[in-house]
Amino acid sequence: MYNLPPKSVRGFTLIEVLIAFIILSFGLLGAVALQAKAKQASFDAMQRAAAIALGNDIIQRMRANDDAGLTARYNGDFSSDDKLNTQLRCYSNVCTAAEIAALDKQQWIRAIQARENTGALDDATVCINNQADAARGSNAFNLEVIISWQGRQEYTATGDRSAIKCGANNKKRRVVVLTSFMYLRAS
Repeated sequence: MYNLPPKSVRGFTLIEVLIAFIILSFGLLGAVALQAKAKQASFDAMQRAAAIALGNDIIQRMRANDDAGLTARYNGDFSSDDKLNTQLRCYSNVCTAAEIAALDKQQWIRAIQARENTGALDDATVCINNQADAARGSNAFNLEVIISWQGRQEYTATGDRSAIKCGANNKKRRVVVLTSFMYLRAS
C-alpha cells in the first residue's frame, strides 16, 4: 500500500473560533450600550413632553380665569414638595376667581409629584411670572411659565439656561420656559 497525500484540512481551528467569539462579544456589548442610551434619551424626552404639556395647561387655565387679579392669583413658585390641600372643590360649587386659581395650583402640584406616582417630573419646581405690558394697553399681559426638574444624567447648561432662577441649579437640572401673551377679557 502506498500513502495517499493528506486531504486538505477543513473546518475551523480553536484560535479562529475564539477570535470570532471576541468580535461578536464586542459587537453585542456595543448594542447593549446603545440600547441603554436610547432608553435614557426616551425617558428625557418623556419628561420634557410632560413639562411642556403642564406649561401649556397652566397658560390655558390662566387664560380661562382672566380678570384684573391675574398676577396676584397666579404669580409665584410651587414645587413637588408642597403639600396638597384636598379640601379645595370647584366642580359643583360656584367659585370665585381666587378659588379657581387655588384649585389650579393644587392640580399642578399633583401633576408634578413623581414620587407619589401622580406625576411625571422628579423634584420639579414651577415659577410663574406674569407682568402687565403697559405699552400694549392696560389689559395686556406677558405670561412666563418656567418648569424645572431633575433629570437622570448630568450635563452642562448653556449660559442662558444656567441664568434661570427656578428650582435647584445643579448639573441634573432640566428647564423648560414657555412665554405667551394675552389680553384680559374683563378688567
